Amino acid sequence: MVAAVILDVDGTLVDTNYHHALAWYRAFRRHEIVLPVWRLHRHVGMGGDKYVAAMAGDDVEKRLGDDLRDAWEEIFNGMIDEVAPLAGARELLTELKDRGHTIVLASSSIQEHLDHFLELLDARELADGWTMKDDVEASKPDPDLVKAALAKAGTRDAVMLGDTPWDVEAARKAGIETICVMTGGFSEQKLTDAGAVAVFESIEELRERLDATPLA
Repeated sequence: MVAAVILDVDGTLVDTNYHHALAWYRAFRRHEIVLPVWRLHRHVGMGGDKYVAAMAGDDVEKRLGDDLRDAWEEIFNGMIDEVAPLAGARELLTELKDRGHTIVLASSSIQEHLDHFLELLDARELADGWTMKDDVEASKPDPDLVKAALAKAGTRDAVMLGDTPWDVEAARKAGIETICVMTGGFSEQKLTDAGAVAVFESIEELRERLDATPLA
């Protein structure tokens, strides 16, 4: 049994990925940049410090990067009350805790957003620690966030739980494996191709099959 579980938050425990994609779409539109939402969604899970350049190029990042991130934050704040925990999320945290795992929530959210998600999940007493944007210099797919979470867990004997290829890549660079759920909107094939060791349709399916994973 692995000692610790490093859990992504957005798209894995709370249902935010499409809210993020729509917020980015509206932020770009403010600056007369129109990008298809499906493409914007494909990069959700990548940190905001990399997102603008990945979607619109280095020139847009240089000219408008901070303005776009500020607009995204404002727009997402207007939707955050619509965000709900994914079915079975808190129950998964409880079960992992009961099985003796150390639990660290690996988030690159700003403090305000993370606090909101912790309240939604009622997770403060279940998690042994969590990360946020200020804990890292570079976001996913760089490994900084996963490494910070491992440091808080106090062990490298861990597995990542995520929902995007960016989670898998960051965890691989940090030297740990990733179990994925499809709740972020990425297909089983996409997540498997990225290197996930197991993929489940939902948190509830993962809970039913925990003993068939590295979390057995």
